[in-house]
Amino acid sequence: MATMTETAAAVAAGDMIELVPITHGVGYQTPPAGNDSEAAALANPERDPNARPAAFRSLAHEILFVLTTTMSIAMPSFLQGSILIVSPEIKAGLGMTTSQLTWVIAASSLTSGSFLLFFGKVADMFGRRSILLASLFIFAALALATGFTRDAISLIVLNAVMGLTSASIIPSAQGILGSIYEQPSKRKNYAFACFSSGNHLGFAVSAVFSGVASQIGGWPASFWLLAIIYAAVAVIACFTVPPDDSEKLPFNRESLRQFDFVGVVLAVCGIGLFTAGISVGPDSPQGWGTPYIIAFLVLGPVLLVAFVWWETRFPYPLMPMGVWRDREFSLLLGILLLGFLSFPALFFFSALYLQDIFGYSALITAVCLIPAAVTGVVVNVLAGRLLHKVSNKLLMGIGAAGFTISFLLAAVQRSGASYWAFTFPAFVIVVFGTDFEFNVVNMYVVSSLPKTQQSIASSVFQTTIKLATVLGLGICAALFASVSEKPATTGYYAHDPFEPYAALFWFATAVSFVSLLLVPLLKIKTQGHIKEA
Repeated sequence: MATMTETAAAVAAGDMIELVPITHGVGYQTPPAGNDSEAAALANPERDPNARPAAFRSLAHEILFVLTTTMSIAMPSFLQGSILIVSPEIKAGLGMTTSQLTWVIAASSLTSGSFLLFFGKVADMFGRRSILLASLFIFAALALATGFTRDAISLIVLNAVMGLTSASIIPSAQGILGSIYEQPSKRKNYAFACFSSGNHLGFAVSAVFSGVASQIGGWPASFWLLAIIYAAVAVIACFTVPPDDSEKLPFNRESLRQFDFVGVVLAVCGIGLFTAGISVGPDSPQGWGTPYIIAFLVLGPVLLVAFVWWETRFPYPLMPMGVWRDREFSLLLGILLLGFLSFPALFFFSALYLQDIFGYSALITAVCLIPAAVTGVVVNVLAGRLLHKVSNKLLMGIGAAGFTISFLLAAVQRSGASYWAFTFPAFVIVVFGTDFEFNVVNMYVVSSLPKTQQSIASSVFQTTIKLATVLGLGICAALFASVSEKPATTGYYAHDPFEPYAALFWFATAVSFVSLLLVPLLKIKTQGHIKEA
């Protein structure tokens, strides 16, 4: 435990992400009315914002709490990292097609993204602490059960349910963190820096652990290890997460009327049907002409249009449409969506081609992914130190360029190419895309909504990433299957088994290049200025 504590402290101490409301954007009002953090600081002029919050008994208590919330936001990354490394083994062991395999990951991303807004409201209404603790224990139990599955359908269903637990825990964890660290301060920056590093560290740690576990006990062992890790985190959370003193609504009929159940159904069904149609279309009996595939591709968008219409009519919408009226917010989310729409092409399918084309074992594949995680921590620190000094428009441009260059590097290689010449730099450069864009948009979204909607703010942001990943996986699965059916006999990729993967990387290059073209339209400058105590 000492090592974990030292590591968390080191990461936190170097990673400055100033989560302070900006002076423009969604929901901005004249201070202090529109700025909860500054209002709190003005109301308590004698309090040192850099002092340890009263909710913690000691520094050790505080560090363990921050580690718990970090493991909470890392939950989806832990799950995806565990699956990606053993995906070829799962595919062979359960006799799955590539399209079916994408649904093992897409299922959790779909449910997580679709229900994030819903659970954000649940957390704000009925208590974040209880939902966080329940999510940890349920996730551990589901991971344990997943290790005993022996068919594709059960594996996909259990991963979908695990996606629900990550949807419930993320807004709760960020909501608790934001309510405890209310005032702008370096201490708050350190806490949120450690929190945001969970995505990269979670993926890297789980990938290595999963590779080791699969070498010992096969792919089921990776899920059993995941269960042990989160069971331990759940127990620690029981003693470290402070009581939730935020205002809550009573559990009654009136409160239930405020839940947008219709919106949830429309969003989940719309995204699910459209993604299913795209991903399984090539493997269907009649291909894209299969009647149910056509129905999926038509009904999905129709339900999504119905979702938008419903959200403008329902008094307590799942996603308040008013936020999209802000030009800067819409552009930022659009650029982010395009980046993460292309992201699965590299990170999901790289685990496949490193084992299928390069012949690497699961453990070696996990080691190959470590540079991305290490770079992620470094870039996250860099982003935190630049947000309030450098134009965020420039950072978004670097991010979009990072996406484009990394996918281009991956696309131009062929079978037999060196990992160090193409894949390694692609893994490193793509992190500039994910981290710079993640930090800029996260700062803008979190800073632009009032304290009473902190969990909803987190949900809107995370939903964009999750659903973009789901759509990206579906499109990539369709491209992979289509190109595999008709391999090239002439040209650059003639008779090359890498050709289907190259098609995905060219698609990702094109999509990310479009996001790069949108960057000049941004007007965002610097964000995250704080006042010294």
